[in-house]
Amino acid sequence: MENHVNTLWGQFYGWLPTLLSYAGQLVLAIVVLLVGWSIINMVTRGMGRMMAASNIEPTLRGFLLSVVGLLLKALLLISVASMVGIATTSFVAVLGAAGLAVGMALQGSLANFAGGVLILLFRPFKVGDSITAAGNTGTVVSIEMFRTVLQDSTNDIVYVPNGTLSNNVVINSSQSERLLASVSLLIDYNDDIDKARALLLGLFQNDDLVLKAPAPSVSFLPKPANIAVTLGFWCAPGNVTPLVAKYSEASIQVLKKEGFRLGVTARTAA
Repeated sequence: MENHVNTLWGQFYGWLPTLLSYAGQLVLAIVVLLVGWSIINMVTRGMGRMMAASNIEPTLRGFLLSVVGLLLKALLLISVASMVGIATTSFVAVLGAAGLAVGMALQGSLANFAGGVLILLFRPFKVGDSITAAGNTGTVVSIEMFRTVLQDSTNDIVYVPNGTLSNNVVINSSQSERLLASVSLLIDYNDDIDKARALLLGLFQNDDLVLKAPAPSVSFLPKPANIAVTLGFWCAPGNVTPLVAKYSEASIQVLKKEGFRLGVTARTAA
């Protein structure tokens, strides 16, 4: 029995240097982990303050901070694992292969995500703006990471992928101080165009919502059976729709009252 105990003590003393060395590595790894974790949190908080000062969108700011924090913490964990003797080469290779496979499977979604980052970063439009893009016109309700939500003139909700918006022409009507609106209608060849011009321009005399410079205009274009009349005027972007509706009705009423023979009417806004 005594010989057996002596053998165990001998084995323990033989392992002691290895155990002390491994314990030192483990303690050092824990210290590095705690200190590194605190530094990463400090760095992300500092980045958050810098982004807030730069007026970066909160959605983009939160996402970028999360990605940076996760990447830095993943690198820290891999470094700590290698300090305690864990082989990380195969682990990194597996993560790289998995990331490549996921990227290939989700390339469409990643394109929309990249488009969302570009939109939030460069801000070609913001919530509340009226835009036209990819055949859709409406007011921006929200900008998400993968799609932008619009509300059109009929109150329908339109979801447009951000990849489409970032790679196509986008017309932002809200960034202009003034827009050209127009009302179109048809009159007969026998009608007096000078009188029509005077009557239509007279509609704007007391309307403060219609800009005086550039001044409203009336143009005439001969058609096979009628003369096309276009009434153009400048106004603030938010007033285009109500003013087009107002003067579409007013122009018909004033011309009919004076005996003009009208054709089919159409309303437009540019």
